[in-house]
Amino acid sequence: MRKMAEPSLTTRADTREVEMWSGVSRRTLNYGEHTSIHEIRMARGSVVPPHTHPHEQTGYLVSGRMLIEMPGLRKELAAGDSWLIPGGVEHSATAREDALFVDVFSPAREEYRD
Repeated sequence: MRKMAEPSLTTRADTREVEMWSGVSRRTLNYGEHTSIHEIRMARGSVVPPHTHPHEQTGYLVSGRMLIEMPGLRKELAAGDSWLIPGGVEHSATAREDALFVDVFSPAREEYRD
């Protein structure tokens, strides 16, 4: 593995798919000292259960539809939509159809370094 602060160009062949939950997988695309970027795939009907983490999370839905829920917020999103989840806020997601999205975390998700 390279050091955190070094420049990096990563190809898909350099990444590996990791199953997170049934029907939910991620690829760590790249990471730095302060951020990390991940591709997430969710099969229709799969669920990311309610959880929290200290990282700020921004995301972009590339394709598909999914329901995202947070306290006081519940919205079905479609391709082209995005989200911001502050650190410490409980959230969950349900794929309404096969979905592909990109998540960026700050600070970097150390536990997702492959």
